[in-house]
Amino acid sequence: MGLVHWCYLGVALLVMAALLLKKEIVLPCIIGIFLVGLAHTKNVVTAIGVMYNSVINSATELLGIIIVIALITTLSKGLSLLGSDELMIRPLKALVRGRKSAFFILGATMLIFSWFLWPSPAVALIGALLLPVALKAGLPAIWVAVSMNIFGHGIGLSSDYFIQGAPNITAQAAGIPIDEFLRATVPVWLTMSAVVIAVSYVMFLRDIRKTPLPAEKNDGGLPAEQKRTPFAVFIAVLTPAAFIGDIVLMIAFDLRGGDATALVGGTSLLVLCVIMIFKGDLLNSLEEISDFLIQGFQFALKIFAPVVIIAAFFFLGNGELAAKVLGEGAPNILGDVGNALSNTSTVFRLPLVLIETLVAVITGLDGSGFSGLPIVGAVARTFSSNTGYSTAYLAALGQVVTVWVGGGTIIPWGVIPVASICDIKAADLARRNLFPVCCGILAAVTVTVFLI
Repeated sequence: MGLVHWCYLGVALLVMAALLLKKEIVLPCIIGIFLVGLAHTKNVVTAIGVMYNSVINSATELLGIIIVIALITTLSKGLSLLGSDELMIRPLKALVRGRKSAFFILGATMLIFSWFLWPSPAVALIGALLLPVALKAGLPAIWVAVSMNIFGHGIGLSSDYFIQGAPNITAQAAGIPIDEFLRATVPVWLTMSAVVIAVSYVMFLRDIRKTPLPAEKNDGGLPAEQKRTPFAVFIAVLTPAAFIGDIVLMIAFDLRGGDATALVGGTSLLVLCVIMIFKGDLLNSLEEISDFLIQGFQFALKIFAPVVIIAAFFFLGNGELAAKVLGEGAPNILGDVGNALSNTSTVFRLPLVLIETLVAVITGLDGSGFSGLPIVGAVARTFSSNTGYSTAYLAALGQVVTVWVGGGTIIPWGVIPVASICDIKAADLARRNLFPVCCGILAAVTVTVFLI
């Protein structure tokens, strides 16, 4: 490892310390970009250019998420204009009896959607359909985000039993059959998931005892007759039907990731156009749709502005993304650190498992959740060949921890889709998740020590 690696790790530790102190981390990340650029290029002028190019690269990587959040927000403005949003959530109120049921119903729905569709489009769909219900039931926005995050990006993505993107990558790197690897993930994944849910729920119960239920509100201040117009009812039926249709199309045409998110975003625009064209007063709609789009993008940019800077620094740890900024020969910083740790000699179970966990945490810092999987799989294979311990269980631990960290639940640049749809700070959500996830990792480590 060279100077660029130590600069990156030093700033990353500084960022973590700032997070624990509940301070903003934009300034350390800006400084970190400059230091990494300077360490790599040995040229001050070029390093200054790296600062700009890294932000451009980060914004490009995040643009899809920014736009889909903006479009969902814009659609919500159109639904609110008619009162269709209130009509949509009335049937769902029967399922959500209170804050406790809202926490688990929201989480379970997010888990199922994430298993079959992937968390990113699931966030947009759940945000459009169930977020208003949960908020109406009195579930605080921060706990809406926690529920969606730990069930979707944590429990759902760390298992990935249906799409099997993550298990295939890890199993191939570990050199074991996918069936053997999937069986090995079950106890580690179940332990981690159960502990995180239990700790989060205890924290949730303690928190809501201090937070009184909000007073019942009237129908948003709009006249009741406006909300019950036939067109408002039609839109209230069309909107969830359109998103359910998206789910069918995703399954039928095997749309995943960015393609699935694009379908959700396009559907939002299509429904918005139907609202604007057929609600009456078409000339006035020409002005209103522009205003709604401006408000939607203002909301998204307000949420993502600091995140773009933060992500710009941490993306430099990913070799593929760093090459777009630093050019050919850019180091794969997090991968190099992981490989350096894997060369540590040990024959004892606990140190071995702890090193695998540390590699998983470090390689998850770039926020992708998947870039570290080849490394943790290869590390598990190396350790197993040298010690005779189970490759499958070590690799399973590596996958579960990498995805929980980078997928992500405890780093602000990994939780931005959920945080933005719930209109909270990403750093606040990451801090709320930190203790439960750390408890889960500790439990998963303990189980793996006995399994290998």
